[in-house]
Amino acid sequence: MSILKKTTGAGIGEKTTGKNVTDAAAHTTENQERAPLNRLSADNVTLGYDQRVIAEQLSVEIPDHSFTVIVGPNACGKSTLLRALSRMLKPSQGRVLLDGQTIHSMPAKKVARTLGLLPQSSIAPDGITVADLVGRGRYPHQGLLRQWSAEDERIVQESMASTGVAELGDRYVDELSGGQRQRVWIAMALAQQTPLLLLDEPTTFLDIQHQIDVLDLCADLHEEQGRTLVAVLHDLNHAARYATHLIAMRDGKVIAEGAPAEIVTAELVEQVFGLPCQIIDDPETGTPLVVPAARKGRARKEDAVV
Repeated sequence: MSILKKTTGAGIGEKTTGKNVTDAAAHTTENQERAPLNRLSADNVTLGYDQRVIAEQLSVEIPDHSFTVIVGPNACGKSTLLRALSRMLKPSQGRVLLDGQTIHSMPAKKVARTLGLLPQSSIAPDGITVADLVGRGRYPHQGLLRQWSAEDERIVQESMASTGVAELGDRYVDELSGGQRQRVWIAMALAQQTPLLLLDEPTTFLDIQHQIDVLDLCADLHEEQGRTLVAVLHDLNHAARYATHLIAMRDGKVIAEGAPAEIVTAELVEQVFGLPCQIIDDPETGTPLVVPAARKGRARKEDAVV
């Protein structure tokens, strides 16, 4: 059995991977001496705000052409990690690498032509239409010698069509529903035409139908266009259904990573989230489905531990 299935014996902070432990240790030492295998990675970074440290000596590689989802309890550092990967937060130690270069040493427009970001809270300027907001995604491609072109217009229209907001082009953004606005922001990120797209809690404040709509759209972008997506999600069942690569964090550390079917176990869920549960197959997709223990069952377990 793969070690990915055995998380019970791993303490908090011990990272579960898909490799034999001895092989993994040798592989880690080897990796310290060579370039990252993928386009986007964090190498031994320490992250925080002012004097408050959120994560120390954290290393992550985002597999190319994956739909990577980062999960974990509140305040575990998942959004902080995404901010660092997107160049919004500079590590106090270590480095974030994009195409082998330290991301903070690269010109902002060059980064923006490679990596798009949908932040957790996006606020549109007052009185802006959908088409104008999506058009702002073309900013990284503008310059003194390159102004708005027919190609830019085509890309904006295609981005709006692929996100299902083409018919809203003349509407004001602040008139739209939450789900519609989220699709417009994704359309703007698509208009950047970046091979990597980062999304921080893209389903927050959306009802269940719009959550699924947004995640289906993300899956389409990954599967049909080959884009690398990295998303922070709170819902573990959504993460297990949509992700091709899952990163589980707790207390600023990566506890486990890999394909959801390989790492999502009852032991891992309890270790990361403190939630007793069962794992069954999702009847629709066959992916892992977390079924929390009933309240009385949890109470009996807690009494037994005491």
